[in-house]
Amino acid sequence: MTTAYLFDPIYMKHKTGHGHPERPERLSVINNAIMAAPYYHDLVKIKPSLPDMQYIEMIHSPSYIQRVKREITNGVEYLDSMDTAVCRDSFDIALKAVGGSLSMCDAIMDGLAINGFCAIRPPGHHAEKNSAAGFCIFNNIAIAARYLQSRHGIGRIAIVDWDVHHGNGTQHSFESNNTVIYISLHQYPHHYPGSGSPTETGIGAGDGFTLNIPMQAGSGDREYIDAFCTRIIPALDAFKPEIILISAGFDAHHSDPLSSIRLSSDAYGEFTRILKAVAERHSHSRMISFLEGGYDLGSLSESVMKMMDVIVNQ
Repeated sequence: MTTAYLFDPIYMKHKTGHGHPERPERLSVINNAIMAAPYYHDLVKIKPSLPDMQYIEMIHSPSYIQRVKREITNGVEYLDSMDTAVCRDSFDIALKAVGGSLSMCDAIMDGLAINGFCAIRPPGHHAEKNSAAGFCIFNNIAIAARYLQSRHGIGRIAIVDWDVHHGNGTQHSFESNNTVIYISLHQYPHHYPGSGSPTETGIGAGDGFTLNIPMQAGSGDREYIDAFCTRIIPALDAFKPEIILISAGFDAHHSDPLSSIRLSSDAYGEFTRILKAVAERHSHSRMISFLEGGYDLGSLSESVMKMMDVIVNQ
Protein backbone atom coordinates (compact mmCIF):
# COMPACT_ATOMS: atom_id res chain seq x y z
CA MET A 1 0.00 0.00 0.00
CA THR A 2 1.64 3.24 -1.20
CA THR A 3 1.38 6.54 0.68
CA ALA A 4 1.91 10.01 -0.80
CA TYR A 5 3.49 12.92 1.07
CA LEU A 6 3.16 16.62 0.26
CA PHE A 7 5.82 18.92 1.67
CA ASP A 8 8.05 21.70 0.42
CA PRO A 9 10.22 24.30 2.20
CA ILE A 10 8.20 27.01 0.48
CA TYR A 11 5.42 26.41 3.00
CA MET A 12 7.76 27.59 5.74
CA LYS A 13 8.13 30.98 4.04
CA HIS A 14 4.68 31.95 5.28
CA LYS A 15 5.95 34.18 8.11
CA THR A 16 3.55 34.97 10.93
CA GLY A 17 5.81 36.96 13.26
CA HIS A 18 7.50 36.38 16.58
CA GLY A 19 5.38 34.53 19.11
CA HIS A 20 2.65 33.47 16.71
CA PRO A 21 1.65 29.84 17.38
CA GLU A 22 1.19 28.97 13.69
CA ARG A 23 4.88 29.22 12.89
CA PRO A 24 7.19 27.73 10.25
CA GLU A 25 8.90 25.45 12.76
CA ARG A 26 5.73 23.35 12.86
CA LEU A 27 6.55 22.00 9.43
CA SER A 28 10.27 21.60 10.01
CA VAL A 29 9.74 19.28 13.00
CA ILE A 30 7.15 17.26 11.09
CA ASN A 31 9.32 16.89 8.01
CA ASN A 32 12.44 16.03 10.02
CA ALA A 33 10.54 13.24 11.78
CA ILE A 34 9.08 11.86 8.55
CA MET A 35 12.46 12.00 6.77
CA ALA A 36 13.97 9.93 9.59
CA ALA A 37 11.31 7.23 9.25
CA PRO A 38 12.30 3.96 7.56
CA TYR A 39 9.52 4.32 5.01
CA TYR A 40 10.45 7.84 3.87
CA HIS A 41 12.09 6.83 0.60
CA ASP A 42 9.05 4.76 -0.37
CA LEU A 43 6.65 7.70 -0.08
CA VAL A 44 5.32 9.20 -3.29
CA LYS A 45 6.54 12.80 -3.08
CA ILE A 46 4.00 15.45 -4.09
CA LYS A 47 5.26 18.95 -4.84
CA PRO A 48 3.54 22.34 -4.67
CA SER A 49 1.79 23.69 -7.72
CA LEU A 50 -0.39 26.64 -8.63
CA PRO A 51 -4.08 25.70 -8.86
CA ASP A 52 -6.58 26.66 -11.48
CA MET A 53 -8.46 29.51 -9.82
CA GLN A 54 -11.83 28.03 -10.82
CA TYR A 55 -11.43 25.44 -8.07
CA ILE A 56 -10.72 28.01 -5.36
CA GLU A 57 -13.78 29.92 -6.58
CA MET A 58 -15.93 26.88 -5.80
CA ILE A 59 -15.39 27.71 -2.12
CA HIS A 60 -14.26 31.36 -1.98
CA SER A 61 -15.76 34.34 -3.78
CA PRO A 62 -13.67 35.96 -6.54
CA SER A 63 -13.89 39.26 -4.69
CA TYR A 64 -12.36 37.68 -1.57
CA ILE A 65 -9.52 36.12 -3.56
CA GLN A 66 -8.80 39.45 -5.24
CA ARG A 67 -8.91 41.28 -1.92
CA VAL A 68 -6.49 38.84 -0.29
CA LYS A 69 -4.05 39.30 -3.16
CA ARG A 70 -4.38 43.07 -3.08
CA GLU A 71 -4.01 43.45 0.68
CA ILE A 72 -1.03 41.11 0.93
CA THR A 73 0.66 42.79 -2.05
CA ASN A 74 0.11 46.13 -0.32
CA GLY A 75 1.92 44.84 2.77
CA VAL A 76 -0.81 44.23 5.34
CA GLU A 77 0.31 42.21 8.36
CA TYR A 78 -3.10 40.68 9.18
CA LEU A 79 -6.12 39.54 7.20
CA ASP A 80 -9.56 40.25 8.70
CA SER A 81 -8.42 39.71 12.29
CA MET A 82 -5.28 39.74 14.41
CA ASP A 83 -5.27 35.92 14.25
CA THR A 84 -4.41 35.60 10.57
CA ALA A 85 -0.91 37.03 10.27
CA VAL A 86 0.61 37.25 6.79
CA CYS A 87 3.75 38.35 4.98
CA ARG A 88 4.34 39.44 1.39
CA ASP A 89 4.77 35.83 0.24
CA SER A 90 1.63 34.52 1.93
CA PHE A 91 -0.74 34.79 -1.03
CA ASP A 92 1.47 32.72 -3.32
CA ILE A 93 2.19 30.21 -0.56
CA ALA A 94 -1.51 29.85 0.25
CA LEU A 95 -2.18 29.24 -3.45
CA LYS A 96 0.50 26.55 -3.51
CA ALA A 97 -0.96 24.93 -0.40
CA VAL A 98 -4.19 24.57 -2.35
CA GLY A 99 -2.40 23.52 -5.53
CA GLY A 100 -0.34 20.90 -3.74
CA SER A 101 -3.49 19.56 -2.11
CA LEU A 102 -5.14 19.19 -5.51
CA SER A 103 -2.04 17.42 -6.84
CA MET A 104 -2.38 15.04 -3.89
CA CYS A 105 -5.97 14.38 -4.93
CA ASP A 106 -4.78 13.63 -8.47
CA ALA A 107 -2.16 11.20 -7.16
CA ILE A 108 -4.75 9.29 -5.15
CA MET A 109 -7.36 9.22 -7.90
CA ASP A 110 -4.79 8.27 -10.55
CA GLY A 111 -3.67 5.31 -8.45
CA LEU A 112 -0.15 6.53 -7.71
CA ALA A 113 -0.90 6.14 -3.99
CA ILE A 114 -3.79 4.89 -1.91
CA ASN A 115 -3.59 7.52 0.83
CA GLY A 116 -1.58 10.59 1.71
CA PHE A 117 -0.65 13.40 4.07
CA CYS A 118 -0.49 17.08 3.12
CA ALA A 119 2.06 18.84 5.37
CA ILE A 120 1.05 22.36 4.35
CA ARG A 121 0.78 25.88 5.67
CA PRO A 122 -1.24 28.01 6.08
CA PRO A 123 -4.00 25.75 7.43
CA GLY A 124 -7.52 26.12 6.11
CA HIS A 125 -10.61 24.89 7.96
CA HIS A 126 -11.58 28.27 9.47
CA ALA A 127 -11.47 30.16 6.16
CA GLU A 128 -14.93 31.25 5.03
CA LYS A 129 -16.27 32.16 1.61
CA ASN A 130 -15.50 35.85 2.11
CA SER A 131 -13.07 36.03 5.01
CA ALA A 132 -9.87 34.73 6.50
CA ALA A 133 -10.04 33.46 10.06
CA GLY A 134 -8.10 31.56 12.70
CA PHE A 135 -4.71 31.41 10.91
CA CYS A 136 -6.45 30.28 7.66
CA ILE A 137 -6.53 32.00 4.26
CA PHE A 138 -7.96 29.42 1.83
CA ASN A 139 -9.89 26.36 2.91
CA ASN A 140 -7.60 23.66 1.56
CA ILE A 141 -9.73 20.65 2.46
CA ALA A 142 -13.02 22.16 1.26
CA ILE A 143 -11.46 23.11 -2.07
CA ALA A 144 -10.02 19.59 -2.37
CA ALA A 145 -13.46 18.09 -1.80
CA ARG A 146 -15.04 20.20 -4.53
CA TYR A 147 -12.13 19.38 -6.83
CA LEU A 148 -12.57 15.66 -6.27
CA GLN A 149 -16.21 15.96 -7.20
CA SER A 150 -15.81 18.21 -10.23
CA ARG A 151 -12.51 16.91 -11.65
CA HIS A 152 -12.66 13.26 -10.65
CA GLY A 153 -16.39 12.56 -10.44
CA ILE A 154 -16.43 11.50 -6.79
CA GLY A 155 -19.98 11.42 -5.45
CA ARG A 156 -19.88 11.06 -1.67
CA ILE A 157 -17.08 12.59 0.41
CA ALA A 158 -16.58 12.42 4.16
CA ILE A 159 -14.63 15.14 5.95
CA VAL A 160 -13.64 14.22 9.50
CA ASP A 161 -12.21 17.13 11.48
CA TRP A 162 -10.43 16.18 14.71
CA ASP A 163 -8.78 19.58 15.22
CA VAL A 164 -9.62 20.94 18.66
CA HIS A 165 -11.28 23.98 17.05
CA HIS A 166 -14.50 23.66 15.08
CA GLY A 167 -14.00 23.99 11.33
CA ASN A 168 -16.56 26.73 10.79
CA GLY A 169 -15.43 27.43 7.23
CA THR A 170 -15.67 23.81 6.15
CA GLN A 171 -19.08 23.38 7.76
CA HIS A 172 -20.44 26.48 6.08
CA SER A 173 -19.05 25.34 2.71
CA PHE A 174 -21.15 22.17 2.76
CA GLU A 175 -24.01 22.67 5.22
CA SER A 176 -26.60 22.78 2.39
CA ASN A 177 -25.07 19.80 0.60
CA ASN A 178 -25.95 16.12 0.96
CA THR A 179 -22.97 14.77 -0.99
CA VAL A 180 -20.41 15.78 1.65
CA ILE A 181 -20.76 14.73 5.27
CA TYR A 182 -18.87 16.97 7.69
CA ILE A 183 -18.04 15.48 11.09
CA SER A 184 -16.22 17.51 13.74
CA LEU A 185 -15.01 16.76 17.26
CA HIS A 186 -13.96 19.97 18.98
CA GLN A 187 -13.73 21.64 22.36
CA TYR A 188 -17.06 23.32 23.10
CA PRO A 189 -18.44 25.54 24.52
CA HIS A 190 -16.31 28.60 25.33
CA HIS A 191 -13.66 27.85 22.74
CA TYR A 192 -12.71 29.41 19.40
CA PRO A 193 -14.54 29.96 17.05
CA GLY A 194 -17.69 29.41 19.13
CA SER A 195 -19.58 27.47 16.47
CA GLY A 196 -20.14 23.72 16.33
CA SER A 197 -23.20 23.20 18.50
CA PRO A 198 -24.76 19.74 18.21
CA THR A 199 -27.90 21.49 16.97
CA GLU A 200 -26.01 22.54 13.82
CA THR A 201 -26.90 19.59 11.59
CA GLY A 202 -27.08 21.17 8.15
CA ILE A 203 -29.54 23.24 6.15
CA GLY A 204 -32.15 22.22 3.59
CA ALA A 205 -30.93 19.31 1.49
CA GLY A 206 -27.88 19.13 3.76
CA ASP A 207 -29.85 18.59 6.96
CA GLY A 208 -28.40 15.55 8.68
CA PHE A 209 -25.08 15.72 6.85
CA THR A 210 -23.32 17.83 9.49
CA LEU A 211 -22.40 16.02 12.70
CA ASN A 212 -20.89 18.14 15.45
CA ILE A 213 -19.59 16.30 18.50
CA PRO A 214 -18.68 18.85 21.19
CA MET A 215 -16.04 17.71 23.68
CA GLN A 216 -15.90 19.16 27.18
CA ALA A 217 -12.66 20.63 28.48
CA GLY A 218 -10.70 17.87 30.17
CA SER A 219 -11.87 15.17 27.76
CA GLY A 220 -9.25 12.61 26.84
CA ASP A 221 -8.61 9.46 24.84
CA ARG A 222 -11.52 7.51 26.34
CA GLU A 223 -14.14 10.13 25.54
CA TYR A 224 -12.84 10.62 21.99
CA ILE A 225 -12.63 6.91 21.19
CA ASP A 226 -16.16 6.48 22.52
CA ALA A 227 -17.32 9.25 20.17
CA PHE A 228 -15.63 7.54 17.24
CA CYS A 229 -17.16 4.17 18.06
CA THR A 230 -20.69 5.30 18.92
CA ARG A 231 -21.18 8.31 16.63
CA ILE A 232 -18.62 8.59 13.85
CA ILE A 233 -18.27 5.00 12.64
CA PRO A 234 -22.07 4.48 12.39
CA ALA A 235 -22.47 7.79 10.53
CA LEU A 236 -19.72 6.93 8.05
CA ASP A 237 -20.97 3.39 7.53
CA ALA A 238 -24.43 4.75 6.75
CA PHE A 239 -23.05 7.41 4.37
CA LYS A 240 -20.56 5.07 2.59
CA PRO A 241 -18.04 7.72 1.48
CA GLU A 242 -16.04 7.19 -1.69
CA ILE A 243 -13.06 8.94 -0.09
CA ILE A 244 -12.28 10.18 3.42
CA LEU A 245 -10.60 13.54 3.99
CA ILE A 246 -9.21 14.39 7.42
CA SER A 247 -8.73 17.86 8.87
CA ALA A 248 -5.79 16.65 10.93
CA GLY A 249 -5.21 19.12 13.72
CA PHE A 250 -3.11 17.95 16.65
CA ASP A 251 -3.99 20.72 19.08
CA ALA A 252 -6.27 18.57 21.28
CA HIS A 253 -3.08 17.06 22.72
CA HIS A 254 -2.61 17.48 26.44
CA SER A 255 0.62 19.43 25.80
CA ASP A 256 -0.90 21.93 23.38
CA PRO A 257 -1.14 25.54 24.61
CA LEU A 258 -4.35 26.36 22.71
CA SER A 259 -6.78 23.86 24.21
CA SER A 260 -7.97 22.17 27.37
CA ILE A 261 -8.42 18.70 25.87
CA ARG A 262 -6.16 15.94 27.18
CA LEU A 263 -5.41 13.59 24.29
CA SER A 264 -2.27 11.45 24.15
CA SER A 265 -0.12 11.13 21.04
CA ASP A 266 -1.28 7.52 20.72
CA ALA A 267 -4.87 8.69 20.29
CA TYR A 268 -4.09 10.11 16.86
CA GLY A 269 -2.85 6.74 15.73
CA GLU A 270 -6.06 5.15 16.97
CA PHE A 271 -8.26 7.75 15.21
CA THR A 272 -6.36 7.03 12.00
CA ARG A 273 -6.72 3.27 12.44
CA ILE A 274 -10.48 3.64 12.86
CA LEU A 275 -10.88 5.83 9.78
CA LYS A 276 -8.56 3.65 7.74
CA ALA A 277 -10.80 0.67 8.46
CA VAL A 278 -13.84 2.65 7.29
CA ALA A 279 -11.95 3.65 4.13
CA GLU A 280 -11.14 0.00 3.48
CA ARG A 281 -14.84 -0.89 3.74
CA HIS A 282 -16.28 1.89 1.62
CA SER A 283 -13.64 4.04 -0.09
CA HIS A 284 -11.22 1.62 -1.78
CA SER A 285 -8.88 2.61 1.10
CA ARG A 286 -8.64 6.18 -0.25
CA MET A 287 -7.90 8.69 2.51
CA ILE A 288 -6.08 12.04 2.62
CA SER A 289 -5.02 13.98 5.73
CA PHE A 290 -4.54 17.75 5.63
CA LEU A 291 -2.53 19.46 8.37
CA GLU A 292 -4.53 21.95 10.41
CA GLY A 293 -3.52 22.87 13.99
CA GLY A 294 -0.99 21.64 16.55
CA TYR A 295 1.24 24.16 18.29
CA ASP A 296 3.47 22.33 20.76
CA LEU A 297 6.33 21.21 18.54
CA GLY A 298 7.20 18.05 20.45
CA SER A 299 3.69 16.65 20.70
CA LEU A 300 2.93 17.79 17.14
CA SER A 301 5.72 15.76 15.56
CA GLU A 302 5.05 12.77 17.81
CA SER A 303 1.32 12.79 17.05
CA VAL A 304 1.86 13.16 13.31
CA MET A 305 4.18 10.16 13.39
CA LYS A 306 1.53 8.09 15.19
CA MET A 307 -0.85 8.95 12.35
CA MET A 308 1.77 8.26 9.67
CA ASP A 309 2.74 4.91 11.15
CA VAL A 310 -0.85 3.73 10.73
CA ILE A 311 -1.30 5.23 7.27
CA VAL A 312 1.90 3.69 5.93
CA ASN A 313 2.33 0.42 7.79
CA GLN A 314 -0.96 -1.02 8.95
